[in-house]
Amino acid sequence: MTVPVPKTYKLYVGGKFPRSESGRAFQPAAAPGINVARGSRKDLRDAVVAARAGLGAWSGSTAYLRGQILYRIAEMLESRREAMQHELRLGGLAAAAATKEIDRSLSLLTWYAGLCDKLQSLLGSQNAVQGPFFNFSTVEPTGVVGILAPEAPALVGTLALLLPVLAGGNAAVVLVSERAPFAALAFGEVCASSDVPAGAINLLSGLRSELAMHFAAHRDIDGLLLAGKPDAAITAAAADNCKRVRCCELTAAEWATTERLRSLAWVEPFVETKTLWHPVAQ
Repeated sequence: MTVPVPKTYKLYVGGKFPRSESGRAFQPAAAPGINVARGSRKDLRDAVVAARAGLGAWSGSTAYLRGQILYRIAEMLESRREAMQHELRLGGLAAAAATKEIDRSLSLLTWYAGLCDKLQSLLGSQNAVQGPFFNFSTVEPTGVVGILAPEAPALVGTLALLLPVLAGGNAAVVLVSERAPFAALAFGEVCASSDVPAGAINLLSGLRSELAMHFAAHRDIDGLLLAGKPDAAITAAAADNCKRVRCCELTAAEWATTERLRSLAWVEPFVETKTLWHPVAQ
């Protein structure tokens, strides 16, 4: 007799798969019969600690290596295509739509993998100055970035916001879709087998109404990337700790257009420019 092994959907924090410290679970609207770990404020704090610890390993890697790791994620996602399609269908997508979302996800991964070692050339510069100096502008990551992913598309929406942040060398804490978190949480399993440094990517599930303000108010999150329209309360809470906030207001058609999601403009808000002066030998 075969014993069924139902999947337990857990968080992905610091390279591990904890259940919520609160012991709570919730049933997403897309599949009300399935329990998913309901992240708490303490889980968010733990994820930020993990992200801060993992930031050095990720940002300290060469841009070429970061690109190789993102490409490795694409390889592992392709190898898990059938399983990930199941996660997407569990979230309410038809088979054809799930296939298209996997294809768009792979396109995003490979594009941003190729962008990593080109950022310095695209965003940095050698500046003309008067005097016996070389003057260079280089880009560095902002730090730990909080991401509130859209409700749909569940996987592409998560990757569209996460990959630009990673390409810039940042660590990320992501609150995935509340309605259909399955594919985004399963993406943590892909990351765990893709040489991603522990803590560089952290995935939380839970209620946006409960956690969004804590993302904004947390003083060790350096930036916040939101799917949806600007929220005055979140903006005010973020302003109290001088956190940079950007919002992605896209229509359903734009979320479905891969070319709209592949843009240097999504990377630029979460990198800093550092200017270097170096004397010219006389």
